[in-house]
Order: sequence, then structure tokens, then C-alpha cells
Amino acid sequence: MEWNARTELLIGHEGAERLAAAHVLVVGVGGVGGYAVELLARAGVGQLTIADGDTFEESNLNRQLYSLRSTLGQPKVEVVKARLLDINPFLKITTIHSLLHDEELETLVAQRFDLIIDAIDTLSPKVYLIRGALAKGTPIVSSMGCGARLSASGPRISSIWKTTGDPLAAAVRKRLRRMGVHGDFLAVWTPEPPIASARVETTGESYKRSRVGVISYMPALFGTHAAAAGLEILLHNASQCQ
Repeated sequence: MEWNARTELLIGHEGAERLAAAHVLVVGVGGVGGYAVELLARAGVGQLTIADGDTFEESNLNRQLYSLRSTLGQPKVEVVKARLLDINPFLKITTIHSLLHDEELETLVAQRFDLIIDAIDTLSPKVYLIRGALAKGTPIVSSMGCGARLSASGPRISSIWKTTGDPLAAAVRKRLRRMGVHGDFLAVWTPEPPIASARVETTGESYKRSRVGVISYMPALFGTHAAAAGLEILLHNASQCQ
């Protein structure tokens, strides 16, 4: 029996072939992106490009799928690649171990992809990635803020312009308007307001000024929603927005 026979029973041979022919870019393979990319691979997506400049550190152990004591200090993209090839050795996978900034992301997404999953958690590179995807006409599913939340029933998918109560989504909308970008795309978000008592720590990292508390299951829920929305687009040429 083929490894993805159970998937084909559900979506049919044509659906499985459609996924096998798809090329998906996932930017950020930590919390949200790590779960999303594994679900895409297990669904049978045939080609992946993954971009992340980080290595695993101890603080990732509470929520990131690929973060283990044995992977600490290793580049995230290389750990992810090894595991995904252990699932599907026929997977075509390209890794980019670099912290891509602004115009670099627009250059990356100018290439041909069938779908982009945005799991970046800092504002500026996020909006440049989105702008580039919209300019190219590539469907993109973008994860908003999952930190400082606890409600498992909160995460949902909608047009970015229909999001409410999410500070990161509000900042994305504002920055896109300022850049003259009014195109639409799917966002994964929650209306649950950030917990006021959640502690925020400053960091010495140039690309991330602060970090907030995150519970183990919330990135998994966001990643699952992102993968589900992306697979729906790939399988049915579905409209990005609802």
C-alpha cells in the first residue's frame, strides 16, 4: 500500500496528483510554520521550499514540533528537511537558511509557487512577503498572532480585512494600506485579545525586539488551520478569501 493511500481514498487520485505536482513556499518553520509544513508534506505536497534563518534553542521546546534536546543548536530548515524526507523520500525540498528581509522576500516570491504559507512573526518582513505574493498573484495564507492566548476555540480563517481584535493583524492591515496594497488573502487569527497579564521579554535579537508567552497547543492550532486553508486552495483552486 502506498504511504499516502489513506489520503487518496479521501481526495481521489486526481486530488493526490494535484498535491504531488504542487510547489509550496513556507517562510518560518518554528512554531506555526513547523506544524504547517509537516501537514503539507504528510498530505502529499510534492515540492517544498522552506526558509528560516534560526537554529533551535531551549526556549523552543515548549511549542515547536521539531525542537528536541537532540536538535538544539541545529538549523531549523535542516532538521525539518531530514524529518520530512523520512516521511516521504520522494519529496523535493529546498532549504534557505537565512533571515530574509523586506525586498529579499519580494525577490523570493517572484519565483513560481502554487502557494505560500507565511509564518513570520515580525511585522516588516511579513508585509513585504505578503506584498510580493499579491503582486505575483500567488495565493498566500498568513498567520497572525498566537502568543498570549489560551482559547483553543478561537483560531479561525478569514480575509485579512475581516480580522478583528488581533493587534498583529491590525498592524499588517495598516502597513499594507500605507504601502498602497489593497489585495486580499487568507489570515489565520483569533479574536481572543492577548492576555493582559502575559509577560513580555525584550531580546537582543536585531530582527525581534520582544517575545511573549506562548502555550504549547496554540502554534499547532494556527499551523493546522494554515495547512488546511492552503490544501483547500491547492485541491480546489478555491478562492483565497471568505
